[in-house]
Order: sequence, then structure tokens, then C-alpha cells
Amino acid sequence: MRVITSSTQTQPQSTSRIMMIRPASFAFNTETAASNAYQQTSAAGGNRTATREDAEAEFNLLLDQLRITGVDVRLYNDNQETARPDAVFSNNWISFHQSGKVVLYPMMAENRRKERRPDIVEDLRKDFKIEEVVDLTHFESQGKYLEGTGSMVFDRRYKIAYACLSPRTHPEVLDAFGEALGYEVIPFSASDENDQPIYHTNVLMCIGDVFAVICLEAIKNPDERHLVRSALEETGKFIIEISLDQVRHFAGNMLLVRSKNSSMFLVMSTQAYESLNSRQKEALSDYAKLLHSDLSVIEKTGGGSARCMMTEIHLPVK
Repeated sequence: MRVITSSTQTQPQSTSRIMMIRPASFAFNTETAASNAYQQTSAAGGNRTATREDAEAEFNLLLDQLRITGVDVRLYNDNQETARPDAVFSNNWISFHQSGKVVLYPMMAENRRKERRPDIVEDLRKDFKIEEVVDLTHFESQGKYLEGTGSMVFDRRYKIAYACLSPRTHPEVLDAFGEALGYEVIPFSASDENDQPIYHTNVLMCIGDVFAVICLEAIKNPDERHLVRSALEETGKFIIEISLDQVRHFAGNMLLVRSKNSSMFLVMSTQAYESLNSRQKEALSDYAKLLHSDLSVIEKTGGGSARCMMTEIHLPVK
């Protein structure tokens, strides 16, 4: 672990600019279900048209709430010409950094690789400085994956990437990311109440500027648990612990965002919000206003929640 000083703070943790992709063919993805225990198989046999329409309605409601609060949402529409059942979870294939770097990630499911859209990168070039595109997608041919800010939770202020290892998060790709971006990587193992590996790190933890939401009980190895806790404490984070049951309700899948007037909002689903106890809500409210929206269809069918739907744009403005 590095020695933490004020000089190691490199950039803001939160941003007022995010990218979202309105889904056009949202559906239960059979290619991802084997490694995502939060996808409910009961959703696989439902009315696909109704599911798609309900997911679009949930997306639009969250989008409206974010815009009302003053968050700058760069909206892109998916299309039905190419089947992308998980296109709404845009944070898995790309990340944007204050250095001007854009990272493209290797995805485990073949049908999710279709989500990568060069046209979006080119469109963002109009308003933001993109110095380099770091392309890690060649790892797909080796069967090694790293699914963006699903696989990693960034402490952008201190350039630390927390990552629970899983079939979708490979140590070799983590190392390549750390080297390319100058990040310290803290890998660990985490499992749910059934001892199944947790597929994405952002399901069990959220990093704010001076707080962290995390399910430490998911990290069964005491040495790894101590390492993660120590890293959070050394970077000045007030730790708010959540349970494995709350993880099941997506209480770890939150994102801190800023409005254009610098008001802070912690965005989550209504299911996540209702799973929190009064003490946890009170603690989080000290740092941000809690914003929640019903995402029950997206959560049940896609196995992801609010944080997965928002891709932070930390690129410098032209």
C-alpha cells in the first residue's frame, strides 16, 4: 500500500457528466446468467415485449430524475438492428479518465462485445479532449476479461482500483489496466451467501469522496478483508458496511454524482434504498442527497442496477 498524502489526490471522485444508453432490445441474457447470480431465471420466460417496454420506462424515469437534479446526461440510443440485451449497462465496456484516456474493455459474453460503439467515442471527441484510447479488448482472444467499472471500483482521487476476482475479472488484465492508467490495483476474492463468486465489484462496494459503502463480510479471507479495509481507512474513507442480504438488493450498486451547481447525489435503485436501515440512510445523507428510482425489471432481468447504467465522463472539456 502506498503512503497516502494530500499530494496523491489527483482528481475529483465524482462528476456532473455521465453517459447513458437507452435500451432498445433489453432482455434476459442467457450468455451472462451462468456467472451472474443476481439475474433471476424466472425472468427468462416472460413476455419479451412487456419486459423491454418496462425496462425502457424505468430507464426514462431514472434519466428524468438525474436531469431534474442538474446532472449533465449525454444520452445515446441503442437500436434494434443489433441485439444488445445488456446495452443499458454501458459502464462495462468503456471508462473515461481525467488524463484524457479512454479505456475499452474485454467482455466475457460474446453478445455483449457488440455494445462497444466507436461512434460514441467519436461523438464525445467534439466536446472533450481524448488523448489516447487504451484498447484491452485483445484479451478476449485469450479468454481473459475485465468489465470496466463493473469489475473495478475506482478511487479516482488516489488512483486505486478495487477489484474482486471472478470469471469476468482476470488478474492479468487488471495488471495491464493498472500499468496503462497508473493505478494501484487491490484485488481480492468475494462471494455471496451461497459461496458463489460475486461477478462484479460494483455490486458489493461504492466509493465516494470521503465515504465507502462495502460488504466486508463478502470478503471471506481475513487478510484480504484487512487489506481492503486498511486501504479505505488510509484514504480517509468513512466506512458504511452493508450485509450480504443488502447486496442481494443492490445496496452496493450506487454511484456518487454531482449536479451542475455541485450538489452531491448518491444514486441507487428503490429496492436498494428500501433495504438500507435508518442508521445507514442517516450516515449516507451526511455526504449526499439520496436519489432512488424503481429499477425492479432491469434488476431482476439483467442482474444489474443503477450504478451499472451510468458511465462517468471524467474527460477534460475542450
